[in-house]
Amino acid sequence: MSLIERAGLCALHRLDPELAHGLSLKALSAGLVPLPGAFTSPRLATTLCGLSLPNPVGLAAGYDKNADAVTPLTRAGFGFVEVGAATPLPQPGNPKPRLFRLTEDRAVINRFGFNNEGAEVIAARLAKARRSVPTGLNLGANKTSDDRAADFAKVLAIAGPHVDFATVNVSSPNTEKLRDMQGKAALAALLAGVLATRDALPRKIPVFLKIAPDLTEADLADVAEVALASGIDAVIATNTTLDRGGLRSRHKGEAGGLSGAPLFDKSTRTLARLSALTEGRLPLIGVGGIASAEDAFQKIRAGASAVQLYSAMVYQGLSLITEIARGLDTLLAREGFANLAEATGTGRKDWL
Repeated sequence: MSLIERAGLCALHRLDPELAHGLSLKALSAGLVPLPGAFTSPRLATTLCGLSLPNPVGLAAGYDKNADAVTPLTRAGFGFVEVGAATPLPQPGNPKPRLFRLTEDRAVINRFGFNNEGAEVIAARLAKARRSVPTGLNLGANKTSDDRAADFAKVLAIAGPHVDFATVNVSSPNTEKLRDMQGKAALAALLAGVLATRDALPRKIPVFLKIAPDLTEADLADVAEVALASGIDAVIATNTTLDRGGLRSRHKGEAGGLSGAPLFDKSTRTLARLSALTEGRLPLIGVGGIASAEDAFQKIRAGASAVQLYSAMVYQGLSLITEIARGLDTLLAREGFANLAEATGTGRKDWL
């Protein structure tokens, strides 16, 4: 991390977290942040569900909710970028304050509640963006919707022509009863509707499913069964957790989803269990607590074909992305892997 980046992070940390979040996006859009492009190598370059990634380090949804900074984000070092979540209609989300730094724990709690400007506005921005790596959209449902399952398909119909992939997000803890849609019957019906909409798009794009880390063993087995039967292209494991074990920071009792370092073990165990349940028949994307190349490597060895992160940038800045990609390349070479696929799942048993 450069001195300039360190100073910038220090300044942002003196501000309200949500204000700092917004200012970081404005700085990106204004060209005030170095954009090195994606570091790549023969070991790192990979294909995920037909998407060509220069490296497997992606941006998780939640940072650029409204697709305000897509063009610079795709040049910031990521191998792929996910924006959103988007809902059919604009909605303000939950009351503020709704974002909290847990500095001692290197963690974040948020309870945004799918605040966004709506699918039409977000789709228009995606259509204008100059994307240099695959870019996807996280699909959400309106809080007041009478048919939340239909909402996911509506967003995909509106924005699908302007993205390279889409993610069905039924795992956010910040919209009441949304996680109930991870149940076997509800999830199967939801995915059927979304995939039917995907198949009607001018260009068929991969659709991912994002799950929670708080599922029971039985629930996870049901998710695996539905995912394999549905024809979904990949699963993202995992979203934020409701668990608060071991936290030290003063905001540890705030309601919402916890992300960052404390989530790493729990999300990686979920990833490994899902990898075992699906027996390598479904690509998995590992998310939760990644803050170093070693963390990313552990996710891959637990069963991930690619990874995503977000919260660690709050503490380590955007340069972390290139640092992780370079470090991951070094680790693959050191362990004798010619490419990412050779490493995927080789350490799964360590997490079971």
